[in-house]
Amino acid sequence: MKTLTLKLPDSLFAELAAEAGARNLSKSEVVRERLLRKPGAVAKCGTGSLWSRIEDLLIRNDSLPADLSTNKLHLKGYGKSRSHR
Repeated sequence: MKTLTLKLPDSLFAELAAEAGARNLSKSEVVRERLLRKPGAVAKCGTGSLWSRIEDLLIRNDSLPADLSTNKLHLKGYGKSRSHR
């Protein structure tokens, strides 16, 4: 992998550092992700829908069933630990 050094405004550096910290990634990884995005997909802060701005932060493969009530083991003992008043 090649190395590129560049100078960034303080505000952009702070934005990259905050995103890297929040996502537990290196700043280099965040910059690479942003460079690989399609030009139309880059959204400035406050533009685009909320979904388009947070889509890359969401977990895609959810291990939980769609409805926990379909598995009777999840309901076993439900309400039994409470004493009736």
